[in-house]
Amino acid sequence: MSQSLAWLLLVISGATDVGWALATKKSAGFSEPVWSAVSLVLLVIFIALLTKALTVLPLGTAYAVWTGIGAVGSLAAGIVLFGESTDAVRLVFAAVTILGVVGLKVSS
Repeated sequence: MSQSLAWLLLVISGATDVGWALATKKSAGFSEPVWSAVSLVLLVIFIALLTKALTVLPLGTAYAVWTGIGAVGSLAAGIVLFGESTDAVRLVFAAVTILGVVGLKVSS
């Protein structure tokens, strides 16, 4: 597998992780059967994609990028879909996360 494909799989895995977090929240502690099933399917998908990407990519950088996508994506989804706080401190730390992820990617 090429590095480009591995990075693409990693980004898709990160986006799937955001979907998983949303489905897990909607599952209401796994008391909603449909959302619980969606959550479990997305979990399997994002782990499979992450595992495949890690066969080629450096672990530290790839995991940091994947975690950043999940963290910032989940933060954004929480703000848009659940009306979570958009206070300046949260947004500054999201920006710091993005800068750290970009810095790790560029330096690898």
